[in-house]
Amino acid sequence: MKNLRRKTLAAASAVTLGVGLALTGGPAPAAAVGPDTTFLVLAPQGATTDAAAARVAAANGTVVASYHQIGVLVVRSANPDFASAVKGAGVESVAATTGLGSALDEGETVEVSAADAAAASGDPTTEPLYGQQWDMPMIGVPQAHAITTGSPDVVVGVLDSGISSSHPDLASQIARDKSTSCVGGVTDTTEAAWNPTTSDHGTHVAGTIAAAINGVGVTGVAPGVKVAAVKVVNDDGYIFPEAAVCGFVWAAEHGMQLTNNSYYIDPWELNCRNDARQRPVWQAVQRAIRYSQSKGVLNVASAGNSNYDLAHKITDEGSPNNGTPETRENLTNACLDLPAEAPGVVTVSAVGPTGDKSYYSSYGQGVVDVTAPGGDTRFRTQGTRSTSTDAILSTTFNTATRANGWGYKQGTSMSGPHATGVAALALSAHPGMTPGQLASFLERTAVARSCPAGVYNPVPLIPTGPHAYDATCSGGARNGFYGAGTVNAYNAVK
Repeated sequence: MKNLRRKTLAAASAVTLGVGLALTGGPAPAAAVGPDTTFLVLAPQGATTDAAAARVAAANGTVVASYHQIGVLVVRSANPDFASAVKGAGVESVAATTGLGSALDEGETVEVSAADAAAASGDPTTEPLYGQQWDMPMIGVPQAHAITTGSPDVVVGVLDSGISSSHPDLASQIARDKSTSCVGGVTDTTEAAWNPTTSDHGTHVAGTIAAAINGVGVTGVAPGVKVAAVKVVNDDGYIFPEAAVCGFVWAAEHGMQLTNNSYYIDPWELNCRNDARQRPVWQAVQRAIRYSQSKGVLNVASAGNSNYDLAHKITDEGSPNNGTPETRENLTNACLDLPAEAPGVVTVSAVGPTGDKSYYSSYGQGVVDVTAPGGDTRFRTQGTRSTSTDAILSTTFNTATRANGWGYKQGTSMSGPHATGVAALALSAHPGMTPGQLASFLERTAVARSCPAGVYNPVPLIPTGPHAYDATCSGGARNGFYGAGTVNAYNAVK
């Protein structure tokens, strides 16, 4: 599939558009006032932010956060001409972000009763709901746990919608001293700030990575490691670029070895470096990711839920997804899905219970590094949804009742944390690896899976049409659907 149309299940996005407003000549009696707008202001690579900050002040802007390590300022201004006024020596680029973003898609959540979650079980992990976690045996988790469940010295940053600190499967797993909200691009370490408010997406992701073995609920891939809540989703369900930048820098500065990123940045799923509206965001996010890597952080990201061939980009017909879509043609691979396609980031596709590519999972030869369970609730009927138990069971938080629980979601948002958990186990068993070494190790220990022959479509009876989810896999032992293969926890720790 080469035309990109929005088909998200449990992935998120954020965006910015560049603003270029002309300044009127001559002095004005007073500064014009418009809506309060957030901007990213970038200093030249390697330069200090001092000159940029001075220009911000002169243009009637206020610096609300300075990421001097990467030369990025988060600025707010009511000056409608701010983007033009701030340009000059000391400023490489500027982009507005306020009001532009794509809401986090929660996916379908099916709750599990509390009685079931606390029932006795003969499962090897002793967790009551382990028997419904088909994903864990698929990637060798029981065998891995016989060797190690992970080290508390390994901390995984969950860049998402927050983590419920009162959840019985997660309360003991959270590194509270390393948790923060990054909403608005500004850190807030109070516990209320990094707890979920309107979305339990991050709570579900965190459970897949590290839910405790405690006789309640489920088990995570790496229950011996710690997770840090790095909240980047605001109460409206949006992930803006300044929040992602904050999250990557926070992880770098607070001793995390891994981050999980189950979202994409931009309302444009493909962020083109030659588009003036998108280039500053691309630059800022790239700087933040590179900085985190330099501090020993391996970043893992979901491939996306659009059944899109990321290796053969031609047309985008569904972006921006926060406004009226426009058709962008003649795209090239210089247009990137961020953070998934940023250099050094491990990109994860999704498979269902059969181990085959989930109908929704994006893919691409040379883009997808590994695959992992993300769920597929349509493969049994080849069309309409069949059973929720073919999705991924993990920890949940009902934002209306404020009750903790367990439930099912599906998407590459769910496959990413499986790979992150395996990487956390690998680093626990084999400490000292650099991010690059850990990424290579994750791929080497994956179980190769071959391409299916011909055109692949597990859901020809789907109401949207028999060819809506056609996809063609290319490559050999390493290929566009599965990368180096399905992650394997046992191989990673033995």
